[in-house]
Amino acid sequence: MDDKNLFGVACLFKDPNKLLPLVKKIRELGFKNWDVHSAYPLHGIPKAMRLKWSPLGYIALIFGLSGASFGLFLTWWTMSVDYPLIIGGKPWFSFPAFVPVLFELTVLLASVGTAIVMLFVIFKLPNNRHPLNDTEYMKKVSSEYYGLVVESKDPNFDYDRIVSIFKEYEPSEILDINYQELELKYQPKVFDWKFILFLVIISAATSAFAYFYNNKVLYLPPFDFMLNQFKLKPQESSTLFSDNFGMRIPVAGTVARGEKFYPFKGKPEEAGTKLVNTLEPSEENLKLGQQKYNTFCSPCHGWRGEGDSRLNGQFPNPPSLHTEKLRNWPDGRIYHVIVEGQNIMPSYARLLSEKERWAIVLYIRALQRSLNAKQEDLQ
Repeated sequence: MDDKNLFGVACLFKDPNKLLPLVKKIRELGFKNWDVHSAYPLHGIPKAMRLKWSPLGYIALIFGLSGASFGLFLTWWTMSVDYPLIIGGKPWFSFPAFVPVLFELTVLLASVGTAIVMLFVIFKLPNNRHPLNDTEYMKKVSSEYYGLVVESKDPNFDYDRIVSIFKEYEPSEILDINYQELELKYQPKVFDWKFILFLVIISAATSAFAYFYNNKVLYLPPFDFMLNQFKLKPQESSTLFSDNFGMRIPVAGTVARGEKFYPFKGKPEEAGTKLVNTLEPSEENLKLGQQKYNTFCSPCHGWRGEGDSRLNGQFPNPPSLHTEKLRNWPDGRIYHVIVEGQNIMPSYARLLSEKERWAIVLYIRALQRSLNAKQEDLQ
């Protein structure tokens, strides 16, 4: 039978046990383009059909690996090349810290990419027509029948032969399934102006709703209960105090719980005279000093203390630690600057323990000695 409108020949069974032998027969005869339909999964049918793995698994794998690779490159370039920063003493490329980024990009690209391929390549959306849609065959296999259809594009397709094979297994009904006119004149509609306009409208509506919800609705009762709290934000004014400042200066002479009293506040020269470094310049202490220096000091002072900031001009560069003035400072004077800060440099008293501050002083001395070596150091 030579009919260009014919999509395929189908048969229907009331008993699924009659369908399984026919499935094996069709497979043994070497048919390639055929399928089985039922309202629920039938045990043994996939094995009898020898179904191949869906390509979606491989597509998801490709997109997932692409997302992981892109995330790995993004984190490496950002944190190790374009804007290298040591955060919390970690190396430039701290892989455990980047795992969330890699995970998110892997899942994002795998899910979105697979969905796009499935919808627009395999299902050919917005073209959503198929010869089996709205047919009597599909209505019956969606409720109480079990069916098998052989497509006319199969290399072994012979109408009379297939009908003869179907009749051998006593089906309840044999149906011809034809293409509809729109399916015969198939044209991709991905770039159709109506579909593009539909996507634009959906995107605009979604964006408008998200903006309204996140910027308006969440600030209305009862969603704003977390906003109306009895607290003062940084830099916020307050009528509670006579000077109208919300941020308060600590009471003079008081020490916060868990902190030690620093007796040389505002007395840098006295600190330089009376403070003595109790740490020995051992390998352990120098390594500790190098670690803390690289974390807290090197972004502004540079790796070798030459004042060559690593902040790309986004913050004023400090003076070099190798000037004659700083090399002649006593250890206590450098320690005092770490505790109280100087000029635009803030205090690091809350970030560094007493031992860590003295270890930094040791490391600074080592840097100064390395760049200003004496004659006896070279012998």
